[in-house]
Amino acid sequence: MNVGSSILTKGSNTLEVLERSPGIVIDRRSNSISLNGKNGVVVLLNGKQLRMSRGQLIDLLNSMPADNVDKIELLTSPPAGYDADGNAGIVNIVLKKNREEGTSGSLTASAGYGYREKASASLNLSHNSKRAEVYGSYSYSHDRNEGSWHAISTQDLPLLGGPTSADFLSVIRPSSNSHTVMGGLDLRLNSGTTIGSGFSYSNSRTNTTTQNTGTYIVLPDSPLFLNATIRETNRWNNLLLSFYGEKNIGGGNRLSFDVDLLDYKNNHPTDAISSFVNAKGEPAGNDDTLASPRQKGFSATAIRVGVGKLDFKGQLGRSIQLETGIKGTYTKTSGNSGIESLVEGKWVSREGTSSNMEMKEAIGAGYFSLTAAPGPSTSLVAGLRYEYSDTRMDDPENGKSVVHRRLGRLFPSLFFSQRTDARSELQLAYTIRISRPAYNDLASYVIYTGPTSVESGNPLLKPTITNSLRLGYNYRGYSFSATLSRDDHPIVRYQIAPSVDGVLMALTPENLVYLNSLLLQASVPVRVGNWWTMSYSITAGWRKYREDFTATPAEKGWFGYSGNFSQSFRLPRGFSLEVAGWYHSGSYDGTRKAEAFGALNSGLKKN
Repeated sequence: MNVGSSILTKGSNTLEVLERSPGIVIDRRSNSISLNGKNGVVVLLNGKQLRMSRGQLIDLLNSMPADNVDKIELLTSPPAGYDADGNAGIVNIVLKKNREEGTSGSLTASAGYGYREKASASLNLSHNSKRAEVYGSYSYSHDRNEGSWHAISTQDLPLLGGPTSADFLSVIRPSSNSHTVMGGLDLRLNSGTTIGSGFSYSNSRTNTTTQNTGTYIVLPDSPLFLNATIRETNRWNNLLLSFYGEKNIGGGNRLSFDVDLLDYKNNHPTDAISSFVNAKGEPAGNDDTLASPRQKGFSATAIRVGVGKLDFKGQLGRSIQLETGIKGTYTKTSGNSGIESLVEGKWVSREGTSSNMEMKEAIGAGYFSLTAAPGPSTSLVAGLRYEYSDTRMDDPENGKSVVHRRLGRLFPSLFFSQRTDARSELQLAYTIRISRPAYNDLASYVIYTGPTSVESGNPLLKPTITNSLRLGYNYRGYSFSATLSRDDHPIVRYQIAPSVDGVLMALTPENLVYLNSLLLQASVPVRVGNWWTMSYSITAGWRKYREDFTATPAEKGWFGYSGNFSQSFRLPRGFSLEVAGWYHSGSYDGTRKAEAFGALNSGLKKN
């Protein structure tokens, strides 16, 4: 996707541009990013993975002005040179870099109003010479917003006495401010050698007020009423340092290295004031501490990552190209969280609501990939990647190991293309990929959502293994494809399950048994004339899964679709107009159903 060619880029952020991409679905109700119906999306920034929680990733992309983005690459079947992580594929966001000699800069600012005020600004500077390039940028974003969700459910709540029906409404009003600074230096030592370094630092703070109201009917008929105000502050500080180099060693051979050091820090305190009473106005909840009218939570997380890789690319004869390399990643994460209730003037901690975890994960990988041209119109790419991971999560307070998992596996990939004539091409791709649980999925944190429920992680999650077979056909810019895939143990988030003690309800990530998918995709550009161009993209297919984490296991199959379009008009007197939109049908994510949603955007420009 060429981001700069769209009028709608002006005044937009990177998240808004990404959600207009074919096959991409961004659901801000659950902080999820999916590609072709799967949530295991790995997001890269200039080829480097953004290793943060989904909520923080959404916040970061929402704070990045789209004017800083050059293009967005969607890789549904990445080759062996990329990490095997991400069963849905990879999204690579490439930022602009000025390659022309001299000094240049740009300043962009925007302001708007939605639920409340919004504003962003960015400054880019660069200086290029024959030997060196120095670049830097600063961006700021402010956004006040509003969202809500409404749930009607029946559930068994021992805390309230048994079977209960509930009608729950949550209105969320966040106000966020984000700052991002990026810079770097590239040195061309000679015609065949380049070295460089770069950094990026982002600081974000989101203050959120959530108003939860609910009516609980304890069968047969005893109403309870909830009115809770939850105030929270979510602070993130992210720092990335990079060192890299590339050397041409003759004969079309190239050697490159890359070292990255990442540091993430998060502090997320909450404060809740609530009223939970019966029809007579008397306190409800059987004296449970979470029924107290005052709650406070704390959550502090630190993530440190070191990544090093060495790659070689060269020729094996005239028609065969070799790519090979090794990579190592080490991650250390520590988190401390809990909930305290004000009972008789003292803050007390309810059993099972505190967590102090430390996770260490080491991943070693090696790969090779061969690209061959058996004939003038035939291309074949065959790759094999091996990854070994050692994941350990410990509880420092009692010295116990909560999770210790080792996994070593081969991940093959095969890509075949055949040109049938000068204007058409047939493609076939087969890959095996993995999607590992994130720290926030595994950590046994607990976040207060009400007197009867909490949000928590699941340290027993398994990684997802995906086999995917894709057949595609391109003709004069028209693209059609069919993808058949099987996911074993896919991860679904925000599922309702009993808490560890069996008393509360918990919103927690879970593994499904499997997910089978058959997807059909089409992308059709249309050019009416020099003054009117349009493009349409649609993804539709059948999905079926089985889950066994509820009291009664269940299977579900459904047909879903999503599509987007854009139309561009060149008008007289230097005016141009763009209209674009997207729509996603209703879908299922484990036991959670998401209703259909969409958007329509337009932009006007005058040169």
